[in-house]
Amino acid sequence: MDNATDEPARARYRRSAGSPRGEARRRELLAKITDDVAENGLVDFSLRRAARAAGTTHKVLLYHFEGAEDLLRQVVFALRERRIGNALTAVAAESPTLAGRVRAAWCSLRDEETRLRRVLDQAMGLAMYDPGRYAALGRGASQQYLPTLVSFCPPHWPERRKLEVAEMILATLRGFLVDLLTSPDGEGAEAGVAALLRAVEREEAAP
Repeated sequence: MDNATDEPARARYRRSAGSPRGEARRRELLAKITDDVAENGLVDFSLRRAARAAGTTHKVLLYHFEGAEDLLRQVVFALRERRIGNALTAVAAESPTLAGRVRAAWCSLRDEETRLRRVLDQAMGLAMYDPGRYAALGRGASQQYLPTLVSFCPPHWPERRKLEVAEMILATLRGFLVDLLTSPDGEGAEAGVAALLRAVEREEAAP
């Protein structure tokens, strides 16, 4: 990260929040920067690199964002939203069982672009490496993914049960995604998913 994120620099620029025109410009800039990060990863991310990707200056970015960390958080959020949207599209064509929905979501995750998977794993790595600075990247992942997984559960289940099962699915699929990045054939991940689906089917069959 560059030093364009310090408080004095931020204080010189007025945020655009609340202005419809400013919000539209912020979304436009964020989309360009998100595309750049999806293509090139998080290594050496800075306001100046983001400004080049967006065709503007870091001072303009400071008008629309709080700083590099705020921008990075919003970029990662946008990339996760892409992942969730892809998974929901796949799930919509699947049988309306929890196991079927998890299977469809897994296939979407398994087949997504490796670059996207690596970027989101890099974000989690930053959260683990420097939690004081990037903890929001880690917390944000669960906050984004869990509501979708909870929505996969049978509607008559108690909310606590839905959340417990969603937590299990999320933690397990995260591990399998890491395995896909580190194993040459992915057989271990597929075997693990098969076991997860059997466990989900048993959970669905339980009273």
